[in-house]
Amino acid sequence: MLTQVTRAGDWITAAELADALGVTPRSVRTYVTAVNARVPGETAIESGPQGYRAGPGAARAQRTGTDAGTPRDRLHTLVRTLLDAPDGIDVYDTAERLHVSDATLDADLGRVRGLLGGTALTLERSASRARLRGTELAQRRLLSRLAHDEVDAGAFDLEAMRRTLGEDSIGAGAFGPFKAELAAELGRLGYFVNEYAIADVLMHIAIAADRVDQGRPLDGVDGRATDATAEVAALIDRLMQERLGVRLGAGDLRHLATLVLTRVVAPSATEPVRPAADIEQAVTEVVQEAASEFLVDIADDAFILRLALHVENLQRRARERAWSRNPLTKSLKSTYPMLFEVAVFITSRLQERLGTPIVDEIIDDEIAYVAMHVGERLERRRRAAQLLTATIVCPGYYELSELLRSSVDRSLGTAIEVVGVETRVDPDWSAIDTDLVLTTIDPAHPGDRIVRVQPFLTDSDIERVQAVAGRVRRARRLARLRGELERYLDASAFVHGLAPVGEAAVIRQLGELLIRQGVIDEDYVTGTIAREEMSSTAFTDALAVPHALTMTATRTAIAIGIADPSIPWGDGRVQVVAMVAFSEADREAFQTVFEQLVEVFSERESVQRILRAATTFTAFLDELVAVIDG
Repeated sequence: MLTQVTRAGDWITAAELADALGVTPRSVRTYVTAVNARVPGETAIESGPQGYRAGPGAARAQRTGTDAGTPRDRLHTLVRTLLDAPDGIDVYDTAERLHVSDATLDADLGRVRGLLGGTALTLERSASRARLRGTELAQRRLLSRLAHDEVDAGAFDLEAMRRTLGEDSIGAGAFGPFKAELAAELGRLGYFVNEYAIADVLMHIAIAADRVDQGRPLDGVDGRATDATAEVAALIDRLMQERLGVRLGAGDLRHLATLVLTRVVAPSATEPVRPAADIEQAVTEVVQEAASEFLVDIADDAFILRLALHVENLQRRARERAWSRNPLTKSLKSTYPMLFEVAVFITSRLQERLGTPIVDEIIDDEIAYVAMHVGERLERRRRAAQLLTATIVCPGYYELSELLRSSVDRSLGTAIEVVGVETRVDPDWSAIDTDLVLTTIDPAHPGDRIVRVQPFLTDSDIERVQAVAGRVRRARRLARLRGELERYLDASAFVHGLAPVGEAAVIRQLGELLIRQGVIDEDYVTGTIAREEMSSTAFTDALAVPHALTMTATRTAIAIGIADPSIPWGDGRVQVVAMVAFSEADREAFQTVFEQLVEVFSERESVQRILRAATTFTAFLDELVAVIDG
């Protein structure tokens, strides 16, 4: 709830919030009251004629608790109660304590069973008692899952960890120094530490400390002990006793040391290592395939080595079923959908060659780490491709024009490239065809790409040029998108009123429209469903873009489905589903359509404009084009 309001940035209506959360507007008002109750004397969520927006107390409210009173909060409370009661709970007493009816608690127990899928835990019910059965390690993994769900924004939070374990657990103040010293000591042992992952390991350490304090240690851990495992276990043992006053047994120390080592990407450069030969060969082949499939330059020896080392650790985590959390997953998917798609492709192909499990509760986080490797490789080339050309118009007076050019290169060289300088007071403005024109004199005719600057570049000049450059780049991208969409959209592949029948059923519904056009066959639909099961294609809060990983369509086409109200998709809800079928001949279009379509539907106001008009295909296309044209 609070996350949705904060992410909106401005006013958001009760209807929009209800649609995003899948509840009624009346429930929204109840949740707002509960959130504001977290911060007495402050306002976390402001109410007004335009709806709701984040108030001055929003940040503190996010740190002080979950959405109290919501079904998710009640579910988490129930699971924690079950985990803390080895002999089970009395269902009726628990219902009374949670202030819900017996029927509501029975329904919640059904949701608990759904949460246990793939956890090696079972929920037993006998008369009035309910009990979780399963290993201690499986119960800890469930606690880990709850902790991840507690964090609204996706980043690890020690206070969220404490809420998950209970107020009597070790506080955040004790873990701060522990984490800093752990990272420093690992560095001294010769490891590069992934700060995102070390925070996730800290969560497992907090869980271990709490469970051992309850008399529930790990008796043993599968896997082969190594010198590195023993070294890291000794470090954790010392820090646990010195910083937290907790003594762990051999099973817990071995488990935590393994988690730490599988989240360390590689030893330091002074002690170079190579991955297993079969992994390096598989990564090499898959990277070359991805480079060809997506037209990206990633087939580089250094990149392949780093990725292969990461994949080797991924295999170890897969065997432990201890996935690594990535707080950047959502932002990577929505901001860099193509990077994420390349990562999905690489992960899928590696699964085929190496048998690495890829379907699990937080596997998107693992794919996001692969996307970060890909992004690091492509970033410099991407920046070069985004350079805009510019002409400087600065009438000659001594070396004034050269001084201005030098200032532009120094301050804006990463965004624009000066390819010409006009020193006449009456240049031929119509002959200047660069992306931008930076001029110290008034132009004959103002234009969107012309920026008036001072002969001696000021900070405000730099800001204006950057703003205009951003608009020009966006206009260029969206102009390409408009041209592509008008080719690929058709009234016969448009549905208004998608039902909440599940991702696979919606994909089949839209896929049937493309089959009728002769664009794809049943195999493409099956491949699209398989891709969806691997990682949700809900790249924004409003848009899902299901597609297959193969480009086997006879031509590129898009089937559009509008959901009003929104429908569940992955871990969220969407209002637009764009099933895209790509052909081999349109590889370039894949990147244009994919990234820019996601960009359009990342803007809440644009989404609402389109949805208000999208009762027919013609109205949808007209409004989409109008949004693109600005």
